[in-house]
Amino acid sequence: MSTDTEVRRESPRSKRSLILSVAIDQFGKVGYEHTKWASIADEVGIGQTALYHYFESKAHCLLTIMRLELAESAERFTAATAETSDPVEALRAAVAVSLEASPTDALQRRILQNHMDLLATERQSVKEEAERLRSRELVAKIEQDWTDLITRGIKSGDFVDSDAHLQGRLVLALVISVWRWYRPGGKVTLDEITALVTDAALRVVRA
Repeated sequence: MSTDTEVRRESPRSKRSLILSVAIDQFGKVGYEHTKWASIADEVGIGQTALYHYFESKAHCLLTIMRLELAESAERFTAATAETSDPVEALRAAVAVSLEASPTDALQRRILQNHMDLLATERQSVKEEAERLRSRELVAKIEQDWTDLITRGIKSGDFVDSDAHLQGRLVLALVISVWRWYRPGGKVTLDEITALVTDAALRVVRA
């Protein structure tokens, strides 16, 4: 189910989207470990027990945020690269769309990168485990999408003949590492970062 589909199916009275929005803000700014589950309920304007109608735990909420960001990342990549058969232009477009972000987007992506270790270990909760497994599937899809793009470039002669999977991972690592240190309003803009990362990515695949 895509993020858009989930939003369409949500009841007008549902607090789910608001809970996620508040959680992204607090997890991103205060830190997941330092965010109290009760403080999210207070900001949303519901009792703490009402949170459990939507998420059975703070970890379930975190894993949902991570899964939604991964799903959106996969959708952005597909939309950005679908219109061009030129691997170089597709790579430029993929990097650019991956680094377009509102302040909230930046927070959500920081949360994802800071907690990727959660996807390595089985969860005892059925709902948490479902989100973890879906997230792992999306990680694999995203890596494969970048690998396929590099493979196209190798076949066309635009990229150096090498291990496409490794090259894809290297380029993806360049892109996602930005969210660990980037802060909206900082000295370096996203446009400047995009230009630098695009140049670095092209150097990797053309080396």
